[in-house]
Amino acid sequence: MPFSLSKTALATQCALLCLTLPSYASFAAEQTNASAQSMERMIITGSRSVERIDEVPSSVTLIDNEALKQDMLVSSELQNILAFRVPGMAPSSGTSSNSGQSLRGRQALIMIDGVPQSTPLRNGQLGIRSIDAGAIERIEVIKGATSIYGNGASGGIINYITKKATSDDKARVQLGASTKFSAVKFEDTPGYRFDASIDGTNENFSYVLSGAIEETGLQRDAEGDVIGLKYGLSEAKSKNLFTKLGYAFDEEKYLQLTYNYFEAQQEADYVDVVGSVNSGVKTYAVKDTSGDPKLGAPQGPRGNHNLMLKYVDDELFSNTQLTVDGYAQVIENMFFYSTSLSNPSEGYAGGQSLIKSDKKGLRVNLNTQIDWDNVEVSFIYGLDALNDVSSQPLDDGRIWVPEIDMTNLAAYLQTKIIIDGDWIVKAGVRQDRVDLTVDDYETLKVCRDANTCSVPMDVKGGDIDYDTTTFNLGIRYNMNEHFSPFVSFSQGADISDLGRLLRTATVDDISLIRTEASVVDNYEAGFSGQFEDLTFELAAYRSNSDLGTGNKYDEATGVYMPVRAPQKIWGYEAQLGYQIQDNLRSNITYSWIEGKDTENDVYLDGKAISAPKFTASIDWQPIDAANIGINYLYVGDRSRFEPTNGNYVGAQGPVSSYNLVNLSSSYTIDNWQLSLGVENLLNEDYYSARSQAFTYKGYNTKGLGTTVNLGVKASF
Repeated sequence: MPFSLSKTALATQCALLCLTLPSYASFAAEQTNASAQSMERMIITGSRSVERIDEVPSSVTLIDNEALKQDMLVSSELQNILAFRVPGMAPSSGTSSNSGQSLRGRQALIMIDGVPQSTPLRNGQLGIRSIDAGAIERIEVIKGATSIYGNGASGGIINYITKKATSDDKARVQLGASTKFSAVKFEDTPGYRFDASIDGTNENFSYVLSGAIEETGLQRDAEGDVIGLKYGLSEAKSKNLFTKLGYAFDEEKYLQLTYNYFEAQQEADYVDVVGSVNSGVKTYAVKDTSGDPKLGAPQGPRGNHNLMLKYVDDELFSNTQLTVDGYAQVIENMFFYSTSLSNPSEGYAGGQSLIKSDKKGLRVNLNTQIDWDNVEVSFIYGLDALNDVSSQPLDDGRIWVPEIDMTNLAAYLQTKIIIDGDWIVKAGVRQDRVDLTVDDYETLKVCRDANTCSVPMDVKGGDIDYDTTTFNLGIRYNMNEHFSPFVSFSQGADISDLGRLLRTATVDDISLIRTEASVVDNYEAGFSGQFEDLTFELAAYRSNSDLGTGNKYDEATGVYMPVRAPQKIWGYEAQLGYQIQDNLRSNITYSWIEGKDTENDVYLDGKAISAPKFTASIDWQPIDAANIGINYLYVGDRSRFEPTNGNYVGAQGPVSSYNLVNLSSSYTIDNWQLSLGVENLLNEDYYSARSQAFTYKGYNTKGLGTTVNLGVKASF
């Protein structure tokens, strides 16, 4: 049955509820007691050491466990959660891909407990979805270019901090089950999710074991049609296995072993009916009745393996902590089958690529604390070593991006000075040595049709070396609880998707390709404060890079060629929260961003720059056992480009505004929690910002229509 509730009536009820019940979705973790708040709001990733947010002279977003669990009542998709919770993060595409979902107009480095998940040497834009949300304790987002963890963080860092064991001797067991289905058209949409975890501490030994399996049914838009399959989530199955084992030798020395496995693949018995941004016809999927064998393998991560061994000595010597961790990550991300990878003369009607990445790293980090009267000083220093081997072959054996073997050695020093408990001064430097090796290769011949093909090029490989030194400096003044201003400057060194440059080479020697690293300069100023139950934060920023990477459409071959040119990106973010009553809290955010290729004085396209974004959330806890939350997302307009020969090209399509409302609710009975979540409560008929901006074939899919998520959890 089509969705039949009156959207006008629902909108009216929602507006009245928003006006009368201002709240915020993380009420349980955001108590008004200032000291409790400062203890809870802690980060690790910004300086590789535990510190309070009010000691960081830059913008930080922390998604705590309560907010994460609340959002998961609606959807377990991390790209959706981040899009709503993080000011400066572009709207979600509603797919498995985070292409176009930039952080302040640039790419973020995705990490799990500090282990990089992104593949910056050949960035396939799939890193956000690299772990199940149920295995995460909290998410820390450091915004603005930073080199503290090396290559790939030109827009900032998104670090998934995994669950930790309870300190109780008694084991804690949690079981969950849920089902999702479309309220627009129920047919073939029900899916399921099961998750389980156990954790605890037995004398000196601690453990966390968890697993989750989720399978979706068909994903339908507001009109009841099946959403297109390119990076789609219809009939997709994901698995996550997570374990963390720890042993405390004494009160100061600790050893921890962590392993995480994640896979998520789509294998739907459907085919796309391809539309176009320029024609205004959406792309949607229909049942495959051809009887022909399905082309290609299931798309998505075949298996993301992460292993980390960490040793901590809190008192290596006087006032100095040592942390040593070694890690390994192996991943294969399979992309969709594409006729754009055809080569009729060689018998290929299309192709399917995969990004393979194998990382191994070792980090030695020391933290020395010194106190002089009213001055506290910390020195954070150490060494990083990383080997990253990445490539992008085709599943049929052809090579698109040759194997890139990178070795990165780095030394760093970060200092923090706290004067009289009010002034915080941070300064740091990092020196990176990067060595890359690429063997001789031939660029791939790809054909738009039988008569229009790119020209393959024999390219001589070789070694590429980079030496970069990056700096950061920031000051925050905690004048009082009402006003705390900050200013900061930070740099990030970025080897901007080297694989993409190699696969489109038009010269015969790798040394002639513009593979230079890009240093991004990030400037930020802002302030935060609190007046009784009102909290606020405002930040403005600008980032410059002398050698950013953009796209230019080649009409002769139909291929989008990378262009290296200087870029400037600027914007601002605002956040306001208000606690009306003990059980009522509200929060609103606004983000605006813009960017230009300064060499050609043209705006950056939708791959980098997102439309303005406004969010509002309320949370009401009418009784101790019940919670109701409403999240609202508004994406504004952005139209910066004119058509080329009557059609928009690349990621230059105009973005029109849309509104989304999600509902989450739960009720607890003893050890049981019953939950109801509704995504797109008002059944908004819309294209995501990316679907509107991206003119590439098959990307213009509509967003998810009203979808219900019913769940039950038990804790013992």
